[in-house]
Formats: sequence, structure tokens, C-alpha cells
Amino acid sequence: MHYLHTMVRVTDIDASLNFYCTLLGLRETDRIVSEEGRYTNVFLRAEGDMDSGCDGPELELTFNWHPEDYTVGRGFGHLCFAVDDIYDTCQRLSDGGVTINRPPRDGVMAFVRSPDGISIELIQTGERLPPREPWASMPNTGSW
Repeated sequence: MHYLHTMVRVTDIDASLNFYCTLLGLRETDRIVSEEGRYTNVFLRAEGDMDSGCDGPELELTFNWHPEDYTVGRGFGHLCFAVDDIYDTCQRLSDGGVTINRPPRDGVMAFVRSPDGISIELIQTGERLPPREPWASMPNTGSW
């Protein structure tokens, strides 16, 4: 068995690609546009998986051309990405207008939400980073 991908439905493909690619750093690996099915699937992979030559799991963004209001089921928890520097990643996301719901006060973990409300966990690769402001004293915002 081989894990392939996780699919999330998105309501604005441009906003989602900005979040996942421009701000988070994933790269597009494939795109399927179905006129008949009236949808677009965009497959994304973490940069580290691409650089290593690994055929690792992907994130599939499904954009139905006539989207509905999607709710995130309680059974779905979150997506998780390892990052090289959690503070730099959170700063880039924050500068891009993303709310840091659970700041990386511990130098290890943070949570944000995608434009469609998908909870994203960020985990520091390797050792915990020393506490750094403004993150160390920043309160939680909303839910994750």
C-alpha cells in the first residue's frame, strides 16, 4: 500500500493557491481540468518531497466550478507540514494576511487556517527553536 494524497474542496482556487503555494511553499505538480465534470483538480507537493526525488503524498485541491458552502466535518482534524523555520513560516503567513491561530510560542508547533477553514498544523523540523517574540507572548486567536 502507498499513501497518495489528501483532498480538500476549495471555493476560490486563486486564494487557495496563493495560500498553499505562495505563502506556505507547496508546489503544483499536476492540474486536471474537466469541462464535462465542471471541476479543476490541482495537486500540490511539499518542496522537500520534490527536491528529494521522493514520490511523496500530495494535497489535492478540488475546485467545483459551482461551489457550495462546504463545512469541515468534525472527523477531519488537520493537515500537517514540517517546516525548516517555524518563526519564518509564521511571519510569511502573517505578512500574507493569514491569522496565526495558535502561535509557535514553544518553538515547535503552530496552527493556521486555509482560506476555506482547513486547519493546518506547522511543526518545526529538528530541534525546538528558542522562544522568540512576538510569538512567545502572542495569545491564541480563534480555533484550530
